[in-house]
Amino acid sequence: MKILREFREFALKGNMFDMAVGIIIGASFNKIVSSLVADVFMPPLGYIIGGVNFRELAYELQPSLMDDSGTLIQEAVYIRYGEFIQTSIDFIIIAITVFVVIKVINTLKRKSEDEADETVETPKNIQLLAEIRDLLKREGR
Repeated sequence: MKILREFREFALKGNMFDMAVGIIIGASFNKIVSSLVADVFMPPLGYIIGGVNFRELAYELQPSLMDDSGTLIQEAVYIRYGEFIQTSIDFIIIAITVFVVIKVINTLKRKSEDEADETVETPKNIQLLAEIRDLLKREGR
């Protein structure tokens, strides 16, 4: 029972829900970026460098083996470096996007924490409390 109670407390704190939402959005974002790279970036890049389809780029280590009747005995073994290039580009785009998002969030956090920043107007009640605090500091209380 103690384990269930601890799990319930953990789940209801909100962090678990935030993490779950982040994972779901991240998985969807990964699909979007994969499609962007595979369907938008790679075809023009392949066309520019001479009609190369990156998905088909591979190095054959061992050809497929067939018997006399044409039955496949062993499939060919490939190093599919084209898929690796495409996945690497996916990763780079996702990494840059995450970096930019975190940078924007950190900038917004710094602005919200900076009391001297005049760009965001402080509500009147907070200004009055800050003035009271400053007066009490001056009086030595």
